[in-house]
Amino acid sequence: MTQSITIPSASDFHLHLRQGDMMRMVTPKVAEGGVSLAYIMPNLQPPVTKTEQALSYKEELQALAPDVTFYMTLYLSPDLTVDEVRKASKAGIAGVKSYPRGVTTNSDSGIENYEIYYPVFKAMEEEGMVLNLHGEIPSDLDNDVCVMNAEEKFLPQLEKIHRAFPNLKIVLEHATTSAAVDLVKRLGDTVACSITVHHLQLIVDDWAGQAHHFCKPVAKYPHDRQALREVVASGHPRFFLGTDSAPHPSHVKETACAHAGVFTTPLVLPYLCKIFEDIGCLDKLENFACHFGRSFYGLKQKEGFQDKKVTLVKQENVVVPATYEISSAQPQLGKVVPFLANKDVGWKIVENFC
Repeated sequence: MTQSITIPSASDFHLHLRQGDMMRMVTPKVAEGGVSLAYIMPNLQPPVTKTEQALSYKEELQALAPDVTFYMTLYLSPDLTVDEVRKASKAGIAGVKSYPRGVTTNSDSGIENYEIYYPVFKAMEEEGMVLNLHGEIPSDLDNDVCVMNAEEKFLPQLEKIHRAFPNLKIVLEHATTSAAVDLVKRLGDTVACSITVHHLQLIVDDWAGQAHHFCKPVAKYPHDRQALREVVASGHPRFFLGTDSAPHPSHVKETACAHAGVFTTPLVLPYLCKIFEDIGCLDKLENFACHFGRSFYGLKQKEGFQDKKVTLVKQENVVVPATYEISSAQPQLGKVVPFLANKDVGWKIVENFC
């Protein structure tokens, strides 16, 4: 008998869709992966710091993927004021994303001091907006900080912000460590955590020397991956899907200074079925991918899509494509190599919501 699973369409609470030709290639693939609600990151060039920018970007995305519900964010920077927060909230913008300076793609305008943003955080708390934290601090050789401990060194800052604004919803993005899991569990109902597809699969050995597995924050030790797997297997409601899918052309990945990012968008649910099956908790996938994030954020899909389902079947030779071409009209732009390229993921979407 063929093994199958039918679940509601998924929600991705951390997604990079880029700009220009890359955006035009990637955005239609959101629905292909079984995702109908997408929470979009603002680290464009220039970053999305104004309400009008976010709404304009949303219009572009909606035209490319009309079956997907998009929620937008603003980039935390000195340009973001209390008045802009209130304006954004009224316009339906759901959150504000904080990047430490220089730790990942397009984060040169990132944060060095969080206390100067306390008035903004207070306004967000009052408006019900979510603060999304890239949970790392910049590498600092003098203080023994590098990519392997940058997340753990950041965690006291998360707790400090939470203590100052206990009613502010905070999401620690793309957690990679057992310490992060422990802290989020301890801090209570207004603090949650997104977990990526690739961090449920990778450890440090898998990205050291493998450019297409290199991301920020980097995958850590086996015990850290085990902590992520255990918390999703437990069905904890404040840990949910945020893929941090981040496409780059292969020619900027396959270099001595590889750009950080793993591309999972076209096959989100097949990847997750394989991982959750391997962990032994396929029954926990629906809540992790479909319900917990929406519940924490208090967000809904557009009218008519609330009950849409996705059916996947287990079968052999479901091989991930080697590449995705960015633009057939401009082949010089290159191709994107997806996560687990050329590998058999063992699950296939046979009925999609769109």
